[in-house]
Formats: sequence, C-alpha cells, structure tokens
Amino acid sequence: MLAALTALQQADTAFPSGSFAFSNGLEGLIADNPTFDEAALARTLAAALRFRWAGTDRVALILAHRAGPAIERLAAIDAALEAASLSEPMRVGSRRNGASLLASHARLGTPGAAELRAAVRAGRLLGHLPVVQGALWPALGLDERNAASVSGYLFASGLTSAAVRLGAIGAIEAQRSLSGALPLIAELLDERVPEPEGEIELTGFTPLIEIAAMRQAQAELRLFAN
Repeated sequence: MLAALTALQQADTAFPSGSFAFSNGLEGLIADNPTFDEAALARTLAAALRFRWAGTDRVALILAHRAGPAIERLAAIDAALEAASLSEPMRVGSRRNGASLLASHARLGTPGAAELRAAVRAGRLLGHLPVVQGALWPALGLDERNAASVSGYLFASGLTSAAVRLGAIGAIEAQRSLSGALPLIAELLDERVPEPEGEIELTGFTPLIEIAAMRQAQAELRLFAN
C-alpha cells in the first residue's frame, strides 16, 4: 500500500518536479494550428505516447531503474537519450526537468538523490528526466512497473495540462482526453523491455512535435520552455 501511495505522490502535479514549465512541443503545435481542439489533443497524446514515450522515455526509465546506483551505466542510458532527442528544445528541456526533479528530491532527502545530483554537477551524468526518475524511484519503493506507470501518467497529464494553460481546451475536455489515453498507457506498459546486449537503442520518433518545438523556441513570446 505504501508503494501505491508513494506513486500517487510522485504523479501529483503539486509535487515540485518542475514539469509545469515544459509543454514538450505542444505549445508549438497549438501555435501552428489555431483550430487545435480536443480531438487534436487526443491524436497528439496517442502519437506522443506510442512513438516517443513508449520507445524512448519508458525504455530509458526502465533501464535506469535496473541500473541502480551504477553511475557508468546511468551515463550510458543518458547518452542514448541525448542522441535520441533530435530537437534542442526537447533535449535541453529533458535535462532541465531532470535537474529540477533531482533538486527537489535532494532537498527532501530521498536516498541517492544527493549523489546523483553531484554526478550531474560534475559532468558524469547529463541528468535527463527519465534517467533521473528511474534512478530515484526505486529508493522510494516503486518497482519497475509502478515507476513506468507514473512516468506514463506524468507524460500524458503534462500534455493535457499544457493544453489547458494555453487556452486550447477546457479542463473537462482535458480530463476526457487524459482518460482516453489511459488504456493506451496500460497497453504500452505491457511491452517488454529486454536488456540490451550491445548499444542502447531508443526508437522514439515524433518529427512533427519536435519541429513544432524548434519553431516555438524562436518565438518572441511563449509560455513554456519547450
């Protein structure tokens, strides 16, 4: 029961993870499409979950979860995630979000957080968000499945929350879209993540979202960091 309650805490938008500052490309998509609506959000959620989170963020988190405190292994996962993030706004956003989460856990005294933060500051780790999540959450009692579930929920709820804050849809429409995405998250959680025998390959690819994020990074006015 404690693990379930801890998972709820980590998935709570009130937790100071820093994720509120990032739209993960959604702001750019909405800027490019003035008619962006609930149906467009549902399509974006499905595409982002299936073609980005499932093959990149989820895999990196699970591998980091298995790696434990092994900094060299975490660094290899971090490097693979860096290489898989083609867009600079998405790449930098992941590292900044990871740093924010790490800072909060260090202040909360989460076991291992101070050491991970020191490794990032020393340049031994890049500190991408999924790697930080996967490295921190085992110490809180979250097993691999629970950790991946929290990650998937945060990924989807972050997009729906950003859509509301950008004024594209209302809160009810956002919750309807989020509810519609939950079965897909559950389906994707059932996909096995084998331990790589050689190089770590992360297969996520969402070019339209990444292009939108790059365009929005050049905007004079924007609400989110990416």
